[in-house]
Amino acid sequence: MSDPTPTRPRQVTMAGWLIMVGSVFALGLVIDRLSGLHTLETQQKINAFLATSPGSELGIGSDTVVSGIRTLAMVTAGCATAAGILGYQVLRRSRSARAAVTVLAVPLFLAGTVTGGFITSVVAASAAILWLQPARAWFNGDPIPERRTALAPAAPATVAPSDAQRPPTVLWACVLTWVFSGLVVVGLLATAVVLAVSPDLMLDEAHRQNPDLADQGVSDTVLIGFTFLVLAGLVLWALSAAVLAVLVFRRIDWARIVLIVSAATCAVFCLVGVAVGAFLLVLPLLASVACIGMLLRADTRPWFARATPPGPPPPGVGGPLR
Repeated sequence: MSDPTPTRPRQVTMAGWLIMVGSVFALGLVIDRLSGLHTLETQQKINAFLATSPGSELGIGSDTVVSGIRTLAMVTAGCATAAGILGYQVLRRSRSARAAVTVLAVPLFLAGTVTGGFITSVVAASAAILWLQPARAWFNGDPIPERRTALAPAAPATVAPSDAQRPPTVLWACVLTWVFSGLVVVGLLATAVVLAVSPDLMLDEAHRQNPDLADQGVSDTVLIGFTFLVLAGLVLWALSAAVLAVLVFRRIDWARIVLIVSAATCAVFCLVGVAVGAFLLVLPLLASVACIGMLLRADTRPWFARATPPGPPPPGVGGPLR
């Protein structure tokens, strides 16, 4: 008979903490990389790379390299933020968090080369440890041999009744998500309409910030198409967050974890936007942080639990839900 609450193996504890701490360090390295991206030293290194092989054979300018580094750094920041949140959920025996952090480990490892690659490699290796024994047995609810005691009485499990009252923090987290997702969708759609009616406003600003766009092979048509693509992606992101909030409202735990990751990623991008002068993003930044805090509260998590009483299930009743 499987132990309903087996002790967490040390490998899982080590991997979870390495994922969380490594993600924090990766974020710090990203901030350091972005802050020094336009310094004279960085420009000299980029120019030296482009002046010699294989950089000279790429046929790109220094602005393109800077944009590429910035993009990879932002991808690393988003993945590291999500991985840090998931690392905490892994320690709470979330199988969906284990799967999600393993998927994120791939882009985090690849994009993390922009920060040196060592820290992100540690995070990726830690995610792989979660699929080895005895971690795999712990996540599956199987007994761990070195911890098994045949005659020890089973401790009573905390059962979350199906009719338990929904915590107010869950309601407010969902309301915040719905309100700001709606505002974001309306704002993005309005931006798309303005862009479709008067594209010159955006094009003039883009050319003012980077007069060499045409020389870099970026035509106005490509720029407008890419902008519409980004707007569409952000609209889908906001709508998916609203759908996740509906699932969270209906007491689905994996949706809570994914919504936390989504809110954390949004908070990182808003923080970067505020740092470069987009102060309007302070409101969604605060909303994202508040949503994360409410969904991680100690009085919120038990409501999502699907614990089962100790002992074998009665006849005709299935096994424990994981």
